[in-house]
Amino acid sequence: MDKNYLVTKSNYFIMNSSYDLSLQEQRIILTLSGMVQPNDEEFKPYIFKISEFMKIIGVEDKSKYTEIPRITKELMKKVFEIEEGKKVIQVAWLSSAVYEKGTGYVELEFSPRLKPYMLKLNTMFTQYKLTNVLSMKSKYSIRLYEILKCNEFKKQGYIEIEISDLRKLVKAEDVYPLYANFKQKLLMVTQKEINLNTDISFEFEEIKTVRKITGLRFNIKANKANIQPLDEVCTTRVEKLTTEEENHIMIYTKTVQAIFREKITEKDAKALLTYARGNVNLIKEKYDLPRNSDIGNVVGWVRDAIKNDYKASKGKTNYTGDFNDYEQRKYDFGKLEDKLLGKDKDNKTTEEDSMSWEEQLLEYKKTKNSETPTAV
Repeated sequence: MDKNYLVTKSNYFIMNSSYDLSLQEQRIILTLSGMVQPNDEEFKPYIFKISEFMKIIGVEDKSKYTEIPRITKELMKKVFEIEEGKKVIQVAWLSSAVYEKGTGYVELEFSPRLKPYMLKLNTMFTQYKLTNVLSMKSKYSIRLYEILKCNEFKKQGYIEIEISDLRKLVKAEDVYPLYANFKQKLLMVTQKEINLNTDISFEFEEIKTVRKITGLRFNIKANKANIQPLDEVCTTRVEKLTTEEENHIMIYTKTVQAIFREKITEKDAKALLTYARGNVNLIKEKYDLPRNSDIGNVVGWVRDAIKNDYKASKGKTNYTGDFNDYEQRKYDFGKLEDKLLGKDKDNKTTEEDSMSWEEQLLEYKKTKNSETPTAV
């Protein structure tokens, strides 16, 4: 079981579903989510080793392996609701659970009604590493993490949620009815866990209506201490991009384009990634630096800001937080830089100017064929 599995869900699903799962059940569902590939056409039966399954739910005692059918049976009973306009969809998480005694494996499959929220997602979705949530001890921490992660990139840098809505989202309508207890025993506990264990951190402010606290403002930012270094790309003898590499390229490009209020081309986004060596946070940081409003070429300005490491004057920054560290692979952009930019150091068009990003990456990979392939 790989803790670096990517959990992918639509933002709509995160913000419009209400469910109550135990900590063990959430770990199972999230691990299963990490095994799903967003480009899959259909859900598949996903197979767990019994030993790994027990580790996920925090049970080391082998004598308790016989509890697995009970655990999966209870999970299949968990029906939850998704609101879609005037419709309320009631759906179970799993369509099947198969456990054959003596085999050492358990097989689980998601309900097909969840397909629109987990498969073939191209826009408005949230991804995070499974490792961000497996170590949490509170079921509320996991749910709040997803809600905040989903809203990490609000332009204003925060999200406001009414307390009644928050209670509903995390399924705590009747938990700690007094706000003081809700704050101390739920909010403060989840804040500590999220800030300590995940790739984001948050602070919250209370919103009052006629002297009563009715809402919360969550200020969310990237947690630099817990953002993992980008992986090195694997070299391969296959003369085409793998599906995984194509997915990473797509995520890279769309992420950079989303940073800009101005419309920028795919080629410009890839060029900036080259200058930033794949560091999306750096692109966001330089884009948010104060600059003259009459700059004609904002992409060129950001490129120069990265190249020359522009800094904000003290007290004059409008930067409100780091951008998402998506699950990215850090390609060795050094020799590709001029190709991807379409220009050499003398600003003359190169022969590769007409080549696609994928073709240029393949050209670079050909130069690495003499190296020993490494596994992803």
